[in-house]
Amino acid sequence: MKTLRLLTILALGGGLALGAYRSSNDSRWSAHAEVTPAAARTERTPLYYRDPSGAPLWSAGPKKDDRGRDYLPVYDDEQAIAVAPKPAQAASTRKILYYRNPMGLPDTSPVPKKDPMGMNYVPVYEGDEADDGTVKLSPGKIQRTGVKSEPVERRTIRVTVKAPGTIQLDERRVSVIAMRAESFVQKVADVTTGTRVKAGQPLMEIYSSAVASAAAEYLATITSKTVGGVEVYGRGSRQRLVNLDVPEQVIAEMERTRVAPVTIHWSAPREGIVLERNAIEGMRANPGDVLFRIADTSLVWALVDVAERDLGNIAVGQSVAVRARSFPGRVFSGKIAIVYPQVNRDTRTVRVRIELANPDAALLPDMYVDADIDTADAAPVLAIQDSSVLDTGTRQAVLVDKGEGRFEPREVKLGRRGGGYIEVREGLADGEAVVTSATFLIDAESNLKAALKGFAEGAPQASDAGHATGEHK
Repeated sequence: MKTLRLLTILALGGGLALGAYRSSNDSRWSAHAEVTPAAARTERTPLYYRDPSGAPLWSAGPKKDDRGRDYLPVYDDEQAIAVAPKPAQAASTRKILYYRNPMGLPDTSPVPKKDPMGMNYVPVYEGDEADDGTVKLSPGKIQRTGVKSEPVERRTIRVTVKAPGTIQLDERRVSVIAMRAESFVQKVADVTTGTRVKAGQPLMEIYSSAVASAAAEYLATITSKTVGGVEVYGRGSRQRLVNLDVPEQVIAEMERTRVAPVTIHWSAPREGIVLERNAIEGMRANPGDVLFRIADTSLVWALVDVAERDLGNIAVGQSVAVRARSFPGRVFSGKIAIVYPQVNRDTRTVRVRIELANPDAALLPDMYVDADIDTADAAPVLAIQDSSVLDTGTRQAVLVDKGEGRFEPREVKLGRRGGGYIEVREGLADGEAVVTSATFLIDAESNLKAALKGFAEGAPQASDAGHATGEHK
C-alpha cells in the first residue's frame, strides 16, 4: 500500500514533498494543504503564521503545533478589511505599526489577534496612523455609510419666536363722554352698546344750568355794542364754554346764529364702536359720570408674552405674523411697537406690544391670538446644517472634510438656530467642507471621542502598539 502511494506521488511529478505524507489512519488533513507554485511563494511574503486548528495562536515565522502540523501562512490580501487592492510588494515594503480592533474599539495589539467574535485585528501601516488629530476612513466605508459634505456658506438665519397673546384696544383711540357739570339727559339717540358710529354723529341732548349760564354770558359779550367788536373781551367767556366741554360745533353755531340754546346736542368725538352706554333719558348726570365710551378699532394691539430665553432675539420694529384662533388660515401682519421693561416673576415672560391693522373689525378685544415673530437678521452669517453638529451638551463639534478620506473633528461655537441651519461664530472659515450626514456613524466607526480628547488636550494620540488610543464608547 505504501509502495503504491509512493509511485502515485512520483507519477504526479514530485509536486508534493515526501514530508507531507500522513499515515492512512490520520484523517485530519489541513484545509490549506494546497499545491502552490514556487514562483508564487517567492512573490508573496506572509505577514504571519496562524495555528492550523483556528486557535488564537500566531507566530512571526514558520512553526509547528504540538501535533506536528505546520502553521498556516497569512498574506496581506487575506485581511478582512482593506482600503484598496495593493500589490504584494507594497505590503512587504510598508511597516506594520500595530493591529487595531476591527470594530473600532480602543484596543490594539502588537501582534496579530482575534476579537471575541473571531474577527481578525486590522493592521495599521506606517503612514496610515492619524497622529494629527484627524480620522481616516477607507473609500468603501465612506460609500457604505453615506457620508456627505457641504461647504460652509453665509446665509440669513431665520429664527421664529412663537408667543401666545390677546387682542387689546389701542389706548390712544378710546374716547369717554362725561359731563363736567351737573346735567340732565333730555334725549338719547338710537345708539346702543356695539353700535358703530361716525365722528360728529348725535348721541344725546343735555341740559345743564352751568352750560346755559356760560352760553348766555358769551352771547352777551359778543353782541354788546360796547365790546362786541373787541375779540379780547369775548375770549374769556368762550374759554368757559370750552372748559365745560361744550362741543366746538355748538359754540360755532352760537356765534353764527347769536342764539343761546336751551339744550346742548352732544355728538361722537370719533368714529368707532360704542363700548359702553350709560346715558338714560331723564337721568341726572353728576360731574365725571361716564355716559358713553367709544373706541376706534381700525388699529388694535396684540399683547403677547415672550419667554425670557427669547428676549435677546426680540427688538422693536421686527415683523410679526399674528393668527387668530377664530380665523384659521388668516394672517394679520404687524410690527413690534414696544417691549415692556418688566419680567413676569411667575411666568418668566416679557410682554410685547404688536400693532395690527384691523380695517374690517375682525379682531375683537380679548381675542386669543398666536404670534410668530421673525427675528431674522438682514446680515448673512456663517451657517451649517443642524445635522452637522455633534452636541454632547457641554461641547459642540463638527467633522471637517479634509479630503482623501480624512475628517478633522473641530470644536465650534454656535449661535442662533432656525430653518434647519445653525450660526457658527467660531471654529470654521467660509468655504470649509463639513460632514452633513452620517456624522454619528463616523463617530462610532472611528472612535471620534478619543480624537476629540486628544485635540482638546493639544497632544497627538499615542500610537504605541501596546496601548489603547482613546476612551471606550
